Amino acid sequence: MRFAKYAGRRLIFLVPQLFVVSIIVFFLVRLLPGDPAFLMAGQFATEERIEELRSTMGLDQPLYDQYARYVTNVLQGDFGHSWRTSQPVIEDIKQRLPATLELVLLTGFISVALGIPIGIYTAVKKRGIADRVLFGYGMLAGSIPDFWLGLILIFVFFSLTGILPGPIGQLDPIVSTPPRITGAIALDALLGGHWEAFKSAVLHLILPVATLTLVYMTLIIKNTRTMVEEMMNSDFVQHARAMGFKRSIQLRYAVRNALPPVVTVVGIVFWFLLGGAVLVETVFAWGGLGQYAVESVISSDYAPLQAFVLLAAVFTLLVFLLVDLAYFVIDPRIKT
Repeated sequence: MRFAKYAGRRLIFLVPQLFVVSIIVFFLVRLLPGDPAFLMAGQFATEERIEELRSTMGLDQPLYDQYARYVTNVLQGDFGHSWRTSQPVIEDIKQRLPATLELVLLTGFISVALGIPIGIYTAVKKRGIADRVLFGYGMLAGSIPDFWLGLILIFVFFSLTGILPGPIGQLDPIVSTPPRITGAIALDALLGGHWEAFKSAVLHLILPVATLTLVYMTLIIKNTRTMVEEMMNSDFVQHARAMGFKRSIQLRYAVRNALPPVVTVVGIVFWFLLGGAVLVETVFAWGGLGQYAVESVISSDYAPLQAFVLLAAVFTLLVFLLVDLAYFVIDPRIKT
């Protein structure tokens, strides 16, 4: 019951946050250079045709009227139409969102599964070879742009060696797309037993997932190591050491008390991954929401861009809601 009340209070805060985000997104998008009506009409269109399109798209109305109509439509599940794809934005999102979630969630889970144990290990085995290697990796990963690393991995593993497929999307062109179940091709192929499509989808996942993991996992490793080291030197662990507790028990005490800040960093990493996916998807022609957003910026397609940023805000707020709930579980002080 306490957990439900705590979660309910956190959910209530999402509503005003999303309202503020919608205002910021709407007005900032209007500051982008380019006129969607001009781009839609073409460079040889007459002034009358451009004005007609502006009126049809509602761009000739005052901004506050445009915003009121935008909020009303969003509350009804209508994110507008993309003039570039000639489809409702909600349909474009349904097609592309699973590909982005597949990339972000898989990278996030791998980063957590590897980053936390590595951070704990280097905190315990200080000044070893692994510690020096990881120090160099951390310094390097923190200075390399994700899209540049993606290009390097493509050059090495596709152009030079041919070990992995190139940046041509989520499947080889000769492989049939499995029937849609979740929208994530690898998962759909696995659930449907389409093993050729599953193998192709997994091979295409390796390079983009490796790119994001190598860049963002270092945040989890560094934070875990720092916090575990700090807890191992804390008074309560020193007291346990003086009492003759086993090393494993001391480490368990240290890790449990190091978890809250580590969980926060994990939430931040998932937030970063959504932003990183924007450029990585473009490099690998992934066909997800990130690539969709980049194309919308280039073409001044307001509706898809607004929808992407709003969805990114929802994703971020949900991630940090889960972080708050994880705090409730691992930190007994919050329950009181």
